[in-house]
Amino acid sequence: MYSQLNDPEKRYDFMLVFDVRDGNPNGDPDAGNLPRVDVETMQGLVTDVALKRKIRNYVQITRGDQKGFDIYVKHRGILSREQQKSYEALGYENEEKPSANTVKDARNWMCSNYYDVRMFGAVMSGKQYNAGQVRGPLQLTFARSIDPITPFDMTITRVALTNANDAQKDASDDEAEARHGQMGRKAYVPYGLYVAYGYYTPALAAQTGVQKEDLEVFWESLVNMWDLDHSAARGIMATRGLYVFKHESKFGNAPSHMLFDKIQINKKDEVETARAVTDYKLYIEEAEMEGVTLHEVVAMKERQLIY
Repeated sequence: MYSQLNDPEKRYDFMLVFDVRDGNPNGDPDAGNLPRVDVETMQGLVTDVALKRKIRNYVQITRGDQKGFDIYVKHRGILSREQQKSYEALGYENEEKPSANTVKDARNWMCSNYYDVRMFGAVMSGKQYNAGQVRGPLQLTFARSIDPITPFDMTITRVALTNANDAQKDASDDEAEARHGQMGRKAYVPYGLYVAYGYYTPALAAQTGVQKEDLEVFWESLVNMWDLDHSAARGIMATRGLYVFKHESKFGNAPSHMLFDKIQINKKDEVETARAVTDYKLYIEEAEMEGVTLHEVVAMKERQLIY
């Protein structure tokens, strides 16, 4: 399925379309965990960090037991411990002040063994177990909703209490009951259709050692990562479109912004408030692009070609 998009020496620009229904795609801790928004336009936002986290989780779950597909930035992980593994594997763990060659060897080891270092890059130049810095060949933008969203904050209750001290004061621990329960809040978006953009640069991939399988796993993760990330907080999320521009030249045959402009998504005229992906229509300009091929890995159902 992804065999036409696995050449590490080709440049790729891509557009990811996904939606959320009755869930919080990316909470903002500075705003009580409400869904992130552009405060001027009220369009919803999902950070590149959040998207990369889902990709990392997918790779770790599906390929984590395979050589070269470990994840450096693990959930609740300690980065220096991961860097220490490179020093131990190379026999450098007793060096008090690592030389430039040691740092270079450690950097190459990290690229070979950690998928996210190889693809996204990493800063690993701490005082302990210095493994240098890696500029990753694959980068993602924030995702932004097509239309403004309305973040809601709903009151929820639970009938069980955590501690007996929270129950009535005149009862013993064994007899205490949660008579009134506790109140909480749950943030969500009724519906939002989001678009993120990404770029793969082969010149940087040559420095990190990206292989064909790395690209295949990446496209696979963009399509399937939501299915391994279900939670009550996130509602229903799914990839609704994945459009990849493949360049014949490793330096690119057209500017990425001109390619992205060829794909537009608009809410249908008869729809007042969107609540499903079918409330939108995607338009693709079919003008000839010399040296660039568009691959519709996942295509929106409501689409129209413009000649």
